[in-house]
Amino acid sequence: MPLEPMILPSYKGSTLRGGFGHAFKRVVCAIKSRECTECLLKEKCVYSYIFETPPPSDTKIMRKYTAAPHPFIIEPPPEKRRGYAPKDEITFGLTLIGRAIDYLPYFIYAFDELGRIGLGKGKAEFELKDVVCGGETIYDSDTKTLKTFKPSVLDIESGILKPDLPMSPSTSPDPGLLNLNFVTPTRIIYNGHLTLDLEFHILIRTLLRRLSLLYYFHCGGDPSEWDFSGIIRKAEGVKVSARALRWHDWERYSARQDTKMKMGGFVGGITFEGDTGPFMELIRAGEVLHVGKGTGFGLGMYEVTSVPVKEDNPLNPP
Repeated sequence: MPLEPMILPSYKGSTLRGGFGHAFKRVVCAIKSRECTECLLKEKCVYSYIFETPPPSDTKIMRKYTAAPHPFIIEPPPEKRRGYAPKDEITFGLTLIGRAIDYLPYFIYAFDELGRIGLGKGKAEFELKDVVCGGETIYDSDTKTLKTFKPSVLDIESGILKPDLPMSPSTSPDPGLLNLNFVTPTRIIYNGHLTLDLEFHILIRTLLRRLSLLYYFHCGGDPSEWDFSGIIRKAEGVKVSARALRWHDWERYSARQDTKMKMGGFVGGITFEGDTGPFMELIRAGEVLHVGKGTGFGLGMYEVTSVPVKEDNPLNPP
């Protein structure tokens, strides 16, 4: 809740994530002047784990990579409104993955600290009013205490994801159709390039990679027995029935690199036709965990809908 007039960009994912990162490092980092990659504490540091996520020295996968997927997703408010007055409410989503759930108090404390630092143009101060999980308030600004809560669970067994989450049913006019609406810019890389011409097997490849890495690095699982090749071969049999995706350009400013970075991706609707049933656990998990690059900023959010894609589809305005 703003304590003074606040100006935010129309897409608030970068502002929330950037401000949170600054506040998080400010409250938990022991050696603030040193980069995480050069820090002796990097494998035991909460900030390094959450924001840099280095693969452990004994990792069996991603040995050549400097960072694993981050264990959090910030979902900015959907409205494009930019101006907020004092006492207006701004609601955003936060998803924590695996053992990152244990660090929820750090997240709450960092967002509370960000309220004192200020957010948006002019660094307007705000108050973190409450945190809600599963419809229950687990933290509020009056008590400043975190209640015991039960997180939702994504159960992964042998490469089959079984979401135990309250999700909307997949209702389609035709059971052979799967309709997806990409809500925030989605950055999927295939064959080394960002793709706009999304195919079903590309989506499944990207989901498999993201979910298996999250499972390995943050949930203590071992995806080595997953049948990646078999799943992808089956996915290649599902085709695009209708496509109404469009590119959405978006830039963010990186304080670390002191430069503007292009973070554009596709949004809009797509309808797949074929035997999509075996993939629905993956698709539903992706609804929660997003897909592609930049998920920490809220990118890659999609939803299963009952609306097949057409040229005049209301999900895909010009």
